[in-house]
Amino acid sequence: MPRCELTGKGPVVKNLVSHSNIKTKSRAHPNIQQKRVFSRVLNEMVNLKLATSTIRDMEHAGGLDAFIMRVPQEKLSKRALTVKTRMMRKLRTKKSN
Repeated sequence: MPRCELTGKGPVVKNLVSHSNIKTKSRAHPNIQQKRVFSRVLNEMVNLKLATSTIRDMEHAGGLDAFIMRVPQEKLSKRALTVKTRMMRKLRTKKSN
C-alpha cells in the first residue's frame, strides 16, 4: 500500500455507519503523489512519494528543507532518510568552512 515518505501516512480502516446503525468496514487511502521537490541545501530535485496534505504542510513550513529537519527519523522512509542525512552532512560542511 502507498505511504507518504515524509509523514508515514497510510491507509486507515474506518466504519461506514448507515441510518439503521449497520457498520460496514472500508479503507480510506491517502492521496499519494509522486513529486519532484527542490532542495535548496542540496541544490537539486528530489523524487519522493508524498501525500497532498504533506505537500501543503511542507509549503507552510517553508519548503522541503525546513520540513524534513523537523520530522522525526522514525517517520521517514529509507529514501527520505538518505535525503535528510545528505542535507545534514552538507550543512555541517558549510558551517565548518
